[in-house]
Amino acid sequence: MLLGTVLVLLLAGAAPASAHAALRGTDPDDGSLVKQAPRHVTLTFTESVGLLDDSFRVFGPDQRRVHTGEATHADGRSDTARVDLPGKLAQGTYTVAWRVVSADSHPVSGAFSFSVGKRSATTVQIDTGSTEDPLTGGLNDAARYLAYLAAALLVGLAAFALLCRPADTSALRRPLVGAWWTLLGSTLVLLLLRAPYEAGTGPATAFDASALGRTLTGRPGLALVARLVLLLLTAVFLLWLSRRRDPKQRPVALAIGTGLAAALALTWAAAEHASAGIQVPVAMTSSVLHLLATGVWLGGLVALLLTLRRASGAAAVDDMAVDDMAEVVPRFSRIAFASVTVLAVTGVYQSWRGLGSLSALTGTSYGRLLLAKLAGVAVLLLVARYSRRWTARIAAPATVTRAAAVQERVPQPVGAPAEHDAPEEPETPDTVSQEPCASGGDSDTRRRLRRSVLVEVAVAAVVLMITTVLTGTLPARAQAEAARQAPAGALPPTTLITVPYDTGTESVSGRGTVQVTLDPARVGENGIQAVVAGSDKGLVVVPEIRITFTLPSRKVGPIDAELTDQGGYWSTNSVNLPLAGNWTMKTTVRVSDVDQVSVERRVRIAR
Repeated sequence: MLLGTVLVLLLAGAAPASAHAALRGTDPDDGSLVKQAPRHVTLTFTESVGLLDDSFRVFGPDQRRVHTGEATHADGRSDTARVDLPGKLAQGTYTVAWRVVSADSHPVSGAFSFSVGKRSATTVQIDTGSTEDPLTGGLNDAARYLAYLAAALLVGLAAFALLCRPADTSALRRPLVGAWWTLLGSTLVLLLLRAPYEAGTGPATAFDASALGRTLTGRPGLALVARLVLLLLTAVFLLWLSRRRDPKQRPVALAIGTGLAAALALTWAAAEHASAGIQVPVAMTSSVLHLLATGVWLGGLVALLLTLRRASGAAAVDDMAVDDMAEVVPRFSRIAFASVTVLAVTGVYQSWRGLGSLSALTGTSYGRLLLAKLAGVAVLLLVARYSRRWTARIAAPATVTRAAAVQERVPQPVGAPAEHDAPEEPETPDTVSQEPCASGGDSDTRRRLRRSVLVEVAVAAVVLMITTVLTGTLPARAQAEAARQAPAGALPPTTLITVPYDTGTESVSGRGTVQVTLDPARVGENGIQAVVAGSDKGLVVVPEIRITFTLPSRKVGPIDAELTDQGGYWSTNSVNLPLAGNWTMKTTVRVSDVDQVSVERRVRIAR
């Protein structure tokens, strides 16, 4: 029931398409010449896309930004994006830059051009590369990796306790709690960073309430919210499990735990490559199984390592600890083998789905990352082979011990001498030497197994890191489709002005810098973003930023930019600078009710 609810929540509206949205067509067509100015610009993609506040930026023949309406879906179709144009457009060539979010949660951007009446004599080549803030991208990637790692540990540690049934699970409790908190924290970070990651802006925009509201209505945001809910249910399940020791309840615990783990894995599958492309239902199932197998194997390796260390200390005083490990280790070996089989089958399918051709293995970033992952998995399997060898040696004495125990319980004939009356056999040199040798051999075998498992964990962590990068890389199949689209060019450059300020106060926000981005710094409508960094170089929130423009040579101004607070940064998309020249930009920073300072800088506005 829980798994079905998450499926309905996350898969509503899913349809087969190409992983990562590719631009299928534009209206007007790219490079076309139309007689009359169009009323709007419409883009059609290969899959459903999400829209942003700044999904469209239209520049006229003079490279000035054209005022446009709000981006919408055309005719309610989720695979389209449309923006209304002004009623009158001058003749010449127009450049349209766009940025949307594909169904697999990754931002996609590009540009194209069309001409009204006649083509402009000169045009500026446009660059289709997607813009991304390096800090936002780095934080987002780090949080994604931590989320993958924590999920693998959470699933694997719980599965190890339920399936391998070690007598003492105390060594697993603290890592299990740590994995839960890490997954919770990384999920919250991903939820906050979602809006700036989609828009390509700095981390400060994460505190924009309206942007966060839009995040909560998109599929990636819903997946993260669902993950938070499932984590709360998982916490309740783990508390219940810690208080239930009855073996008869193990099937119930396994069923609940499997459902929660599958639902957690679905929150990744529903918001990444598997949710878009060919064979979506099969891909979603494969992705869930792949994530679960990864968790059971990687998290199980960590659990085995912790349990082996715990048992080594207990073995010196308790032979039962040795016997317990002789049961636990073979169980995990069988589970690990099944997990590797699932990983192999699902991995081959996902590789075929993402590559599309063998040549893409070496000709694309996705293919080269996949080769690196396969090399890591090969090393992992080689180390696992040695681990299975030590596992077999640990299991062998347990088999002999059980056989001996059965023999000791054989009934004696009536009248036979009691065990304590049986004559004692003299100890031979062989008898004396065998016992210490066996004990020492078991200890050495467990030590070798711990070392090989530790190597497995280290290699698996590297493989998981490569996987994290791979899930954020454009699949080769989608790259080939996108390459068939017409090329497009460099948008008019933006201007970045650094404005230092000092209010004379000792607080962190009392002195620092304001990073002002002016786009495109040309005559006409411009966009402005202002971000404040304090004296410690960290981002700070101030009560007010005011920017005005004056052109002294022509006695124009002051023109107030009318910045609005976006929850951590200040911006506007509609400041009109009517003339070219060297303008004076006056920036006023207010850090409290009484402390503020104004700083002037010269800004060149081109024609």
